[in-house]
Amino acid sequence: MTSTIAFIGVGNMGRAILGGLLNGGHPPERLRAADADAAACARVQTEFGVAASADNHAAAADADVLVLAVKPQQLKAVAAGLVPATGSRRPLVLSIAAGIGTAALAGWFGADTPIVRSMPNTPALIGRGTSALYATAATDEARRALAESIMRAVGVVHWLDDESLMDAVTALSGSGPAYLFRVIECLAQSGERLGLDPALARRLALETAAGASELALGSPFDPATLRAQVTSKGGTTEQALRVLDEGGIDALFSRALTAARDRSRALSEEFGKA
Repeated sequence: MTSTIAFIGVGNMGRAILGGLLNGGHPPERLRAADADAAACARVQTEFGVAASADNHAAAADADVLVLAVKPQQLKAVAAGLVPATGSRRPLVLSIAAGIGTAALAGWFGADTPIVRSMPNTPALIGRGTSALYATAATDEARRALAESIMRAVGVVHWLDDESLMDAVTALSGSGPAYLFRVIECLAQSGERLGLDPALARRLALETAAGASELALGSPFDPATLRAQVTSKGGTTEQALRVLDEGGIDALFSRALTAARDRSRALSEEFGKA
């Protein structure tokens, strides 16, 4: 029997997962949505034909799965409002809120509640997301498989055995698209400074990033080997990479990811208390 899935929060990520499920054949009548933003609800109803309202309780009432797609600052209050709707049914709780650990979720929903925590990223909007998942001991194999099937609707899935690594995942792949967008932005701006038309510089940067990613994903070689293959001794690429290395690009990225990881931990300490 097809599971009934309630989305609590249908911003960009919640809507992306909902749309991915529909594209994969999940019947719209087995999907529910709730969001405090009336415009978000209207968009879900118009685009997907899925019932949506501001009433979390109504959305959760008969759900087999609760997909929690709200901001971490809101999650505790949202959970408190959902518990009366779930009663003793103990639906699967699938949370995509950054920084909020399963211990807090179990404290809010009950220790015997099956819980899966996930950290997707924004390429999920086009079905190319990467998600890491962690399941609690109260989550059986069937519920793990169900959570995986939901997240596979928008991309690839990786399971973690150690929940503490979720903060590192958040720093790398969760926030990672923004770093790459910044690199693309810098490439395009630098191309403009060298005299290229702005539109052409942007297009070249985007196509280069997309092509390089596809090449790396399909190659048997690691990124360091691929980099070496395109770096001729005494050539243009070597000169550019020398400037980046002298500028400390490796250390800079290390500092950036550490800052993101630490912020994820801080969110847990601030908003993830049971």
